[in-house]
Amino acid sequence: MAAYFSLILVLVTLVSGLIWLIDVVFFAPKRRENLLVAHANSTELSADAIDKIIREPVLVETAHSIFPVIAFVMILRSFIYEPFQIPSGSMMPTLLVGDFILVEKFSYGLRDPVWRSKLVEIGEPERGDVFVFKYPENPKIDYIKRVVGLPGDKIIYRNKQLMIQGPCDTGIDCPAPRVIAHTEINRGEFSQDNVPLIRLSEQLGDVKHDILMNPSRPDFRQHFYPQAGLPVGEFLVPKGMYFAMGDNRDNSTDSRFWGFVPEENLVGKAVAIWISFEFDSKPSDWLPTWVPTGVRFDRVGGIH
Repeated sequence: MAAYFSLILVLVTLVSGLIWLIDVVFFAPKRRENLLVAHANSTELSADAIDKIIREPVLVETAHSIFPVIAFVMILRSFIYEPFQIPSGSMMPTLLVGDFILVEKFSYGLRDPVWRSKLVEIGEPERGDVFVFKYPENPKIDYIKRVVGLPGDKIIYRNKQLMIQGPCDTGIDCPAPRVIAHTEINRGEFSQDNVPLIRLSEQLGDVKHDILMNPSRPDFRQHFYPQAGLPVGEFLVPKGMYFAMGDNRDNSTDSRFWGFVPEENLVGKAVAIWISFEFDSKPSDWLPTWVPTGVRFDRVGGIH
């Protein structure tokens, strides 16, 4: 849907701008000439007569009105910031269902809004970033996860323990895999299927954040993405790709299951929650479930 919206936004901007430009170049001068001729042929013209001569056609007037606004929205959304809504709990506790976030589009380079070709190199994802990308198996869908593995990294996920080995080109004197340590914060703040989840603190790169684990669920290694030459649960991140995981580790479909995120699929870095709504209505309530029941003002702010 986001891809279609971008295309529609670009088309409306181009069409309205083209209509306005054609009028400015070809038809507006003729209306001014007609006004001069009318003044020459009449000693006094009423305000209504003048307005009738110089008035823009409805189509031009509409294009004149919407072009600056729609062009500003297109530039803002395509190259600076784009709003997204969090539809699932795969990034809990960092992001909750009902959070509305801002994604910084220029963090990983400027791209054209239709073909998504990179126009300007600016930066690259860093370990620990929360980023939005086009789902590799269906680029029409936007996913949001956390950057865990960078190009050249080996990611090991075994018995719910995450380990990262840095790039090793020669195969000699390779760094040992680094165990990503966890510190338990609490149990039961969040639950899944009436099972209390464990909230843990984790640090990836310079980013300290929280994750959730469900002690009743296995790691589903039988469904992990198979990579030739590596045991199940080990992933070597190819050049130009990234390994992404959800913070809700046992309730996230991510790189462990479908592979890597290509660089060309990157949309931007999630930087802030600008509003957060609660949706606590039950199907039996008179209020539809899609209507917010409250605002979580305490969640407004930066994303870590």
